[in-house]
Amino acid sequence: MTRIVKIYETGGPEVLQLEGEELGAPGKGQVLLRQHAIGLNFIDIYFRKGLYPAPLPFIPGNEGAGEIIAIGKGVKEFKVGDRVAYTARHGAYVAERLIEEKHLIKLPKAISYEVGATMMLKGLTAQYLLRRTFKIKAGDTMLVHAAAGGVGMILCQWGKALGAHVIGTAGSPEKAKIAKKAGAKQVILYREENFVERVREITKGKLCDVVYDGVGKDTFPGSLDCLRKLGMFVSYGSASGNIDAFNIGVLAQKGSLFATRPTLYDYIADRADYVAMAKDLMRAISAGHVTMPVHARYALDDVAKAHAALEGRQTTGATVLLP
Repeated sequence: MTRIVKIYETGGPEVLQLEGEELGAPGKGQVLLRQHAIGLNFIDIYFRKGLYPAPLPFIPGNEGAGEIIAIGKGVKEFKVGDRVAYTARHGAYVAERLIEEKHLIKLPKAISYEVGATMMLKGLTAQYLLRRTFKIKAGDTMLVHAAAGGVGMILCQWGKALGAHVIGTAGSPEKAKIAKKAGAKQVILYREENFVERVREITKGKLCDVVYDGVGKDTFPGSLDCLRKLGMFVSYGSASGNIDAFNIGVLAQKGSLFATRPTLYDYIADRADYVAMAKDLMRAISAGHVTMPVHARYALDDVAKAHAALEGRQTTGATVLLP
């Protein structure tokens, strides 16, 4: 019998139901994983509230890390006792789980389970944003919205390590300090300042090569006005709500801009890409270019409290659930 969190109806944190479930032996291509840490992400809230559809009932959670305690037939890359991390759609809010080996990445001993559990979704998102969607190079200027958030902090750190001029936005002086510590050269308090005007001042009118926007409705279309001609708008989240009625003609009017709405699971659909991206991320962590401090820990039994804190913007950086 293992402990799981299940959602039977969409709604507030109170819909997260803790219960027990019997797990069978791993099937072909599967392993049985004892989890040591589970990553908590804003996307979990979108699924809980029904903003992103999921078939009911479902077990939420998209990343975790732990130790393999049994393997099924046909498993080739892993053995019992291996330390692993993963990202996969749903199923992470459990103490133990059956999972296909294709989702797993070997976790070096130098990287803790807590970091492993929180690096996969946020870390790999930052990896593809910086290294594949728009390939940051030395001398580029990038704007990062919500720079003190989980992905935002990684973008600031890694962008600075790659030689970019990083400008961030944040909602409070406290969060601005976090963003600066992470690598943002300047941080704009978007509740007090017009971020478009401040970007023009900071860049002396040259504007940015790329805007990484995980906020959505509240920062659009202002983000487009922060871009130089032929710049790229990368919308990777919608913390403030979805961008509605996107008029593609605006991209021409504002300087032949590029715009994209990527998702991680398209970038890691190919196993070889997934492994290569994870190795690149782990190299950045091992080199100290990216640090992923866990700022909050909650027992799996307190998952509703954890969701309420994250949704209420009471957290910064990474949060983990401990089974």
